[in-house]
Order: sequence, then C-alpha cells, then structure tokens
Amino acid sequence: MAGAGWRILLAVGLVCGIGLLPWLTHTDPAYTVLKARSAEREPTPEVLADIRQQLGVDGGPLHVLAGWLGGLVRGDAGQSWISGADVLPDVTRALGASLLLMGVALLVAVVTAGVICLRTLRLGARRRLGGRRSGGSGSAVLASLPEFLVASVLATVVGVQLGWLPALGWYGPQWTVLPALALGLPAGAVLGRLLDDLLPGAFGEPWALAAAARGLTGRSVARQAVRRCVPALLPNLGLFVVGLTGGAVAVEQVFDIPGLGRTTLQAALAQDLPVLQAGTLALVLLAALATGASRVAARLLTGPALRDGALSSLHRPAPPAGRLLPLVYGAVLVAVVVVGLVRDPLALDTGQRLRAPSLEHPFGTDALGRDLLARVGHGALDTLLLAAAISAAALLVGVLLGLVPRVSAPLVDTVNSVPPVLVALLVTAVAGSGAATPALAVGAVAWAPLAAHTSSLLRQERATLHITASKGLGAGPVHLLRHELLPAVVPPVLRHALLRLPGVALALASLGFLGLGAQPPSPEWGLLLAENQPYAERAPWAVLAPAAVLALLGALAVSAAGGLRRPARRRPSPTADGGEGAERRSVTATEKAPAGVG
Repeated sequence: MAGAGWRILLAVGLVCGIGLLPWLTHTDPAYTVLKARSAEREPTPEVLADIRQQLGVDGGPLHVLAGWLGGLVRGDAGQSWISGADVLPDVTRALGASLLLMGVALLVAVVTAGVICLRTLRLGARRRLGGRRSGGSGSAVLASLPEFLVASVLATVVGVQLGWLPALGWYGPQWTVLPALALGLPAGAVLGRLLDDLLPGAFGEPWALAAAARGLTGRSVARQAVRRCVPALLPNLGLFVVGLTGGAVAVEQVFDIPGLGRTTLQAALAQDLPVLQAGTLALVLLAALATGASRVAARLLTGPALRDGALSSLHRPAPPAGRLLPLVYGAVLVAVVVVGLVRDPLALDTGQRLRAPSLEHPFGTDALGRDLLARVGHGALDTLLLAAAISAAALLVGVLLGLVPRVSAPLVDTVNSVPPVLVALLVTAVAGSGAATPALAVGAVAWAPLAAHTSSLLRQERATLHITASKGLGAGPVHLLRHELLPAVVPPVLRHALLRLPGVALALASLGFLGLGAQPPSPEWGLLLAENQPYAERAPWAVLAPAAVLALLGALAVSAAGGLRRPARRRPSPTADGGEGAERRSVTATEKAPAGVG
C-alpha cells in the first residue's frame, strides 16, 4: 500500500508540474495559444486578454489546475486550448493508435530477441556451450541505429521506392508494419543481448542437467531455460512497453502517426495544458499497469522458488570475452575522430555540395559543402564524452536506487512514463535552454532501466540457495551485500549500462533531430542526422556516416562489456569472525558451475 501511495503522489506531482509549465517558463499562455491557433494574427493586448478569458487563466496557475482536476474527477479532461474540442476522445484515440503500434513493435522486438539468442539456445540444448563467449556485435549495431533513421530508411526505400508497404498515414494494419519495424528492431536487439547474457547460467543449473539425464528433448530444456531467465527481464520489458508507447515521437513524426507521443509533444510545444496533462496521465497509468503485470508474471514464472529461497544463481564466474574485437573497434573509432579533428568542420564550399565520398572527403560532404568526416570527428567530442558521462552517472544512481526497490520502484514507474522529449521541455522550463539541457533531460531518465534491472536481479539473487546457506552460517546483511549480492548483480548491470551507452547517444541525437538539442552550426551527431535527413535519398552517405559511427560505438560497447564477468571465487582461510572461511567454502561448493558450461 505504501508503494501505491508513493506512485499516486508522484503521478499527481508530475501532472501538476506539467500544469504549471507556462508559468515555469515565464511565458504568457495566451500568446503561445494565439501563435498555435493563428501565427499571422497580431498579439494585441485586447486579443490576448480575450484569449485569457476564454482559457480561464486570469485566476492564476492554481485556479487553472484546480479546475482541471475537478473536471477530471467527473470524467471530463477539459477542452483543448487550441482546437476547443473535448480532450478525452482525442487522447483516447491517440492512445489506441500508440497501443496498437506498441503491440506490433513488441512482437517484432520479441522475434528479434529470439533470433539473437538462437545460437545460444541451440548450443545449450545440445549441451555444447562449453566456454562460449558472447559475441553480439551484430545486435549491438542494430541496437545503436537511431529509430528515426531506421524509420526514414524504411519509409524511403520500402515505402516510396519499392512501394511494398504504405509509408505515411494511419489507416489500417498495413500502416503499422514499417513503424513497428523501426521501433521493434532496436528494442529487440537490447532485449536479446540481456537474455543472451543470462542463458548460459540457466543451462548450467542442476535442473538442466537432471532434465538432460532423464532424456528430455533439447527443445524442452531450451524452453525452460528461457522461462527461467525471463523473470529477471520482465521489469525492463515493462519499461519498453511504456517507452514504445509514449517515446515513439520521432517515428510517429516520420510516418505521420497520430499517436500519444506525438500528441503530447505537439501539446507541449503549443502549451495546450489540458491535452498535455491528459496524455501524461494516460502514460502514467499505462506505466503502473505494465509494472504490475510484469511483477505478477515474474512471480507466476518463478513460482514458490522465489519465496522459499530455492533458486540457483544465474551469474556464475565465466571466462571473459576476447580483447581483440574491442581493440579493433576502439582503434577504428579513435582513428575516425582523430582524422576528423584535424579538419575544419565549419568550412563552407557550395561548389562541393553533397559530394560522394572521395580521397579528399572520405565521408563525403553535406548540403553546404562541409566535410562530413570533420563534422563527425568534432561532434564526437560532444556526443561521446557527454554520453559516457551520462551513462556513468546513470549506472551509479541506478545501482544505488536499485538496492532499495521500495524507494526506486515508484520513481522508476513515474520517470519511465514521461517521454524524454517532454522531459527536455520540462528541463528547459526549469533550467532554461542551453547546451546542458539535453544532457539533463536524458540523464533524468537514463537511470530508470538500470535501477529496474538491479532490483530484479537482486530479488532473484536473494532467493538463491547459496544466500540461504550463508544466512544459516551466520552471515550478516553487510557481508551478504558486499561479498555475495553485489559481485553477482553489478557485472550484468554494468554490461547493461555499456549496452545502453549508444542508446544514451541516441537519445541525445533524437533530441537534436527534433530540434530540442544542439543548434547549428554544432556538429553534434543528432543534429548532423537531422540536417542531412532531407537529402537521404539523393546523398545517403550524409546520414550513413554519423549512423555508422553510432553503430561502431555500439559494437565497441558490447564487445568491451563481454570482458566484464564475475571473477572466480578464491577460497579464503578460516578467520576468527565466526566461520567466514567455512561459509565461503560452502557457498563456493553450492555455486560451482557444472563442467562444460560457460
């Protein structure tokens, strides 16, 4: 009940904060509404006063907020300040479109994750995993592709040039395929990498050995291994559900979809408070439902083993991944940045507009004749360093809050229900516009998936047999946290953070694409993609260059994450603290992985 109270309090605070948006930004809502209704009309004092009277804002922000909340209790979300239409039907239609798109995108994501894990499942079913190290470069590249770039390529190539599927509008099932692919492929790549990280531990548990000894088919063992790993991923799956619904703003913009993300963005830009508040409230309720469903599903899949402390640890000592691939990817990325830094990113040459890659311009030129290699190299200083700093801060905050799930769970639900674009607008309202605004907006939400992952893994790890044995031997909470729980939980969360490093860069790029990030002539990668997007069909290298570097960053992050494994345990000598050495030897024996499993 306490958790539900915190969620309600945070949701009310969020909606009320959004209701104060015009006053936080020190703008006149009448002026903003007038420009949204008719940009040509002169904002005379008489016209503005008439609009204020229509909107009922003369009484101040608290009067407006109280009136909206009072109507909401009666099932009336008010009327749009721009169109004058009832808000609830419009928001309901937008939510329906977003839910349909989310459902198809989630199906694409699940299929994509299954394809990524197929090799591990096949080898595990045949008991041939051995010391296999996770690869994942292909999935990392897929996860690193900007959703708006995938959407634009699909719309241009599949929709326009080939004419296989409709590229614009929202009129039936056929119109869902391309946007669902644009959303589902990157999301499925992230889910697939997280699942592939857990599967070797599941195949090494005693039940898998017993099932193989009894003659169960490899397919049955593989199916149960997936079932064993899914509960640890369900919280993040719930976050994807909400993110695919409200965070698909760029994809909805590309495909002209009247979804909830696009509706809330347009309402936020026009400061149409009734629509914005109703849309945000719908996302908060969806987040609460998704979180509740994921927790119920996790308990059903895990069964009484979670309650009785009878699970095995999925995070066993494993051989680290090879060091060659990270070195290769890192060397290529550094080479691109260094070569780009020695060039001038602002030099204009209109006679060299949209030139194809050549010896003089290895990445080609943009619409103003500027060298793309130079702009990519100089943009890396902003994009990469900023993304790395945000990821490090998100990891620290996520792990710390994940250790106290009663505090973090309501925060995760509330934070995840707000699209990053809306967060950027709120940050701009509070802190003002500037170069730090995108970083603050992305950092405000980047910790939530890591906190949810930490809490989920911690819940599973506390229910393992070796923790039960350690408690029986007198281990205290501090000892368990330092020597058992954190060594098991931190490495996979750290790998998760590295996997999301390109996603953080993507979020910064998305804000730049939507005009809420860096401004010209900055060479920030998101702005590069936005500036060159109109020329993608004529000069594809103009968008492929920054996209390729983002994909290279993803491959580097995932290959480097493969080396972050739980270290093998050393057997300490007996001490005078009540038998810690005996306890640790008992735990080591309990956790020892079966031979032949990596």
